[in-house]
Amino acid sequence: MLLAVDIGNTNVVIGLFTGQDLRARWRLTTGRDRMPDEWWVQLVTLSQSEGLRLQAVRAIVIASVVPTLTAAFTELAQRRLGLQPVVINGAQDLGLPLHVDHPLEVGADRICNAVAAIERFGAPVIVVDFGTATTFDVVDSAGAYVGGAIAPGLAVAFEALTQRAARLFTVALEAPPRAIGRNTRESLQSGTVIGYAELVRGLIRRIRDELGREAPVVATGGLADLVAPLVPEFLGIEPDLTLHGLRIAFARLQRQTDGS
Repeated sequence: MLLAVDIGNTNVVIGLFTGQDLRARWRLTTGRDRMPDEWWVQLVTLSQSEGLRLQAVRAIVIASVVPTLTAAFTELAQRRLGLQPVVINGAQDLGLPLHVDHPLEVGADRICNAVAAIERFGAPVIVVDFGTATTFDVVDSAGAYVGGAIAPGLAVAFEALTQRAARLFTVALEAPPRAIGRNTRESLQSGTVIGYAELVRGLIRRIRDELGREAPVVATGGLADLVAPLVPEFLGIEPDLTLHGLRIAFARLQRQTDGS
């Protein structure tokens, strides 16, 4: 089995693959101070609940934006499984040319999203990932990553607003029945959820204009189910896109190693 770990600022998403089959998937809160042994105990419990054994893992691949947790999972892999994990970065040859000013600055999760989207939908393609940040990743018709956009995540923006405005309060993040809110709750939901949907639609329109063609758009990330239904441009929601990108990236690097 392959253990794929996507370490984000808010969540750590972990998948167990047998070949191309995603056998199990877990979304855990990013505990930056959690020790490797704590992660191990949690993973053992989760895997046993699925009838799986972590000792059957033969390789580990990681995409991370949290360096301390990259180190924690590397130590976990080495001490508990005797494995050296593969950590995805912009310097690797993954069959995805990075036509941006600073390739090493491109997040590993964004690279994995692009790799998986090309495999699934072809090129050109646009990926919108709804996480701590809302990111837009763009692949042109030649299959090259050409950049994108980064907006504050929906939940981050909502929390900042309600914390800084004394007379506003936290409400459930869900789409309201109308854009014109009849009360504070509906107004907050409209400005946040519908407002973000329109932000996404506007950026998609501009990105397509710059590409010069109607590239398909796919949504992923923890908040995709909230916003994507309000954005008709989306071809679909792919909740496990990053994990599959990790699997594909690992396979490509493995083929290079085996062929060398």
